[in-house]
Amino acid sequence: MSDQQQPPSPAERRQQMTAEMERTAFQRKAVSRRSASETLADAVEFFKERGYRAGASARPNQIYIMGGREGVIPRVNGDIKAQENVGKGKVTMLTLNGFGENLSQTMGEYVDHLRTQRKPDQSG
Repeated sequence: MSDQQQPPSPAERRQQMTAEMERTAFQRKAVSRRSASETLADAVEFFKERGYRAGASARPNQIYIMGGREGVIPRVNGDIKAQENVGKGKVTMLTLNGFGENLSQTMGEYVDHLRTQRKPDQSG
C-alpha cells in the first residue's frame, strides 16, 4: 500500500525547466570604458574564476558562458555581446543574457564589477 509518486513526464519536465528559465532569466545592459576585446577578456576570466566555462563565441564581440545543473535546469547558459563606440562617450555597450539561479546572480555581480571599474578614484 505504498503511495508511489510517478516521475514527471518529459512534457512536465520541459514545462518545469521553461518556468525556471523564465523565473531566473537575466537580461541587462551595461557599459564599459574599455575596448570590447579587453572587456570580454575580463568577463571570460571573471566567469572562469567562479567555476563557469567561458570563451569566445563564433560571433564577433560575443562570449558564451556555460555552467552545470542549477535546480531543475540540467545546464545553464549565458552570453555577453559587446558593441564599441556607442554614444557621445564612445563607450562599449554590453548586453548580458542568461538564466539559472546562480548564473543570474553571478552576472549581476559582473555588472557590479564593471561599475567599480568605471568609477575614477574620487578620494581627493
